[in-house]
Amino acid sequence: VSTQSTGSGKRAGMSTSDKKEIYTYEAPWLVYGMNWSVRRGGSEFRLAIGSFLEEYSNQVEIVELNTDTGSFVSTATFDHPYPTTKIQWIPDAAGTHPDLLGTTGDYLRLWEVREDGVHPHKLFRNNRHSEFCAPLTSFDWNETDPTMICTASIDTTCTIWDIQKEEPKQQLIAHDSDVYDIAFAKGVNVFASVGADGSMRMFDLRTLQHSTIMYESPGGAPLIRLAWNKQDPNYLSTIMQGKESVVILDIRVPTQPLAELKGHESPVNALAWAPHSQCHICTAGDDSHALIWDMSSCQTGPVGQVVEDPILAYKASNFINNLQWSSAQPDWVSIVYKKSVQILRV
Repeated sequence: VSTQSTGSGKRAGMSTSDKKEIYTYEAPWLVYGMNWSVRRGGSEFRLAIGSFLEEYSNQVEIVELNTDTGSFVSTATFDHPYPTTKIQWIPDAAGTHPDLLGTTGDYLRLWEVREDGVHPHKLFRNNRHSEFCAPLTSFDWNETDPTMICTASIDTTCTIWDIQKEEPKQQLIAHDSDVYDIAFAKGVNVFASVGADGSMRMFDLRTLQHSTIMYESPGGAPLIRLAWNKQDPNYLSTIMQGKESVVILDIRVPTQPLAELKGHESPVNALAWAPHSQCHICTAGDDSHALIWDMSSCQTGPVGQVVEDPILAYKASNFINNLQWSSAQPDWVSIVYKKSVQILRV
């Protein structure tokens, strides 16, 4: 069923007596960074959001949905140097570790969320002898081993950090130019990165002396984001800068796209695989649409398919800059546009 909605946040055909399917939070600033808490037991509707202000002083805010009142409440705000390029909560559903939040910008920083507020926990810098740093574009927190974080930098490198020992386990030159995004596969050894050189490369921590080129974009167009299917790690997806399509890859058939998703009318900015299904992916972009796609037929078919029809569509009232699919609440997707954060029941 394809469902369309108006920019006011109502889906076509949805009556006001229906259980509420959309909640909106208006931040005091433009929002870019955003991530769902994965901690269960009361924090399932908690998100961290980051400001996008073109100056040194930025902020991160933690908001939580009050399910009784149906509105978001701001539970903490803290200052952050420069806009966050990515925000991620510690992948710790059971709550066995401290309640940590990671951010990247000039450095990788960890913050501890406590009842009395948010406190700086650790700052990770590669070159302690230099006053200059190469900005970090993204990072990923390993779900299997939460002591491991991998960062991506504009200086062509990726760094694997041991956050307990507070030292880099590995640093490698991953691309010929800026690295824009990085993601771990399921498990602890394999990760992939994309960058300004137009390539997606796959690495194995056990054999870092060589990598596998998974995909090279036509004409070398920069690849800006990638997402790994955690339910079936054979599948990866990526987007090109300024392009309306999404590329789906099968690591068993490198360099040849399994499928291209061509439902957006403007450049795609964000993508996320369903955390509970191996065949669903959500994409969002400058056409103000968030689209959910069913990849089950592609996963059994030949390479080179083109898919034009999503199974679900939602129209926001402005360009969508970021998107996350909640692993603690897999019926909910969050999007950000301008100063708004919306969570949508899917």
